[in-house]
Amino acid sequence: MAFFRTCDGVGRRDVLKAGVIGAGGLSLAGYSQLQAESAINPNAKGKAAIFVNLNGGPSHMDTFDLKPNAPSEYRGEFNPIQTCLPGVMISEHLPKTATCMDKFTLLRGVTHAVAAHELGTKYVNTGNRPLPSLEFPGYGSVVTKERPGIPELPPFVAIPNSAQRPGYLGVKYAPMNTTSTPVIGTPYKVRGITMSGGLTIADIERRRSLLNQLDRTFSDVEKDSQLLDGMDEFGQQAHTVITSTKAREAFDVSKESPEFSKNFGGSALGASCLLALRLVEAGVRFVTVTNGGWDTHRDNWTTLKTRQLPALDDALYGLFTGLAARGLLDSTVVYVTGEFGRTPKINTERVGRDHYPRNMFMILGGGGIKGGQVLGESDETASLPKHEGFSPDDVAASFYHALGINHTYEYHTPTGRPVMIVRDGHVIPALFA
Repeated sequence: MAFFRTCDGVGRRDVLKAGVIGAGGLSLAGYSQLQAESAINPNAKGKAAIFVNLNGGPSHMDTFDLKPNAPSEYRGEFNPIQTCLPGVMISEHLPKTATCMDKFTLLRGVTHAVAAHELGTKYVNTGNRPLPSLEFPGYGSVVTKERPGIPELPPFVAIPNSAQRPGYLGVKYAPMNTTSTPVIGTPYKVRGITMSGGLTIADIERRRSLLNQLDRTFSDVEKDSQLLDGMDEFGQQAHTVITSTKAREAFDVSKESPEFSKNFGGSALGASCLLALRLVEAGVRFVTVTNGGWDTHRDNWTTLKTRQLPALDDALYGLFTGLAARGLLDSTVVYVTGEFGRTPKINTERVGRDHYPRNMFMILGGGGIKGGQVLGESDETASLPKHEGFSPDDVAASFYHALGINHTYEYHTPTGRPVMIVRDGHVIPALFA
């Protein structure tokens, strides 16, 4: 998979390597002492989620919010096409997605004020505007805590990595990064799950026995260490996963039929969405898919039509129609977003569009979310919401609601500070009408 670096120099490389656990958490020693009551509504339709992060900030005006009647300095080069929803138009370079818009809700007029890649990414991956004094947990960490999965599978998987961190919840709720993307039709090996180099289950058992002896030695030294407790828990989980046939089968996209796989296209994004579907089907609770290349300050239209949009079109079509075909859409919430939109007014010097958080699109579907609708609207040049608009906090509250998680529920940080899961958001009722 190509490695994309955004214009501010922030690269989205994997930070969790096999055998190294703890990057991305505030500390290993400071697990949160959380309230005993559950924050879950067990009757919610959503049981698992797939979060697709379009890293770099996709242009709303060239994808899902075209303005063909706007002045030329705004309009862009693409034409709108009719979707399966009467009167709803999207980009001509998303023809497959246009046929399956009955399966999700398109949100237009999502707005915020954070125009930097890293901070904007933190915002849309947590539902909380970033604070210098506190690291909020990403969606996957909260879902992992509230909806634990089966022991044979990691509860939170990132393909190939994720901007979502466990924050004040602690490293226990960090994702397992695949560190690479699959190729459709090719056996996929995930470092840390797939055994290689002649390694056998017996070898794993012998190594675990040695580690247990070392653990007992350390325990005599520091019997009350939360660090050792955390490492011991990770070791147990890793052993369960690495010896699980179910896990290896779930990660192997080559097991899918060519007929089913072809709907996802041939890109890394499409293959990642196919893997996400397989993981959710097997029992993984939360999967993030990260796709770069959307920071189109230069050559916006060439980049979009030749690389970004064909891959996104295949991926969205394959994911939504595939989940529906497998009977998984009703129980799987899908959330697609970038960190912001791009300037409605064209940067003619660079033939591109720049950072623009004041107006953007997001997609939500599955898990009881009503499909086949567009909520929100932007003004004549797609510069601002035409009416009040939605905040990332509102979308986060709605996302959690679909999963049966009360976004107003309070956790406690290691220092005892009470913090709501989403501080400022409100559920969008029309998503569930």
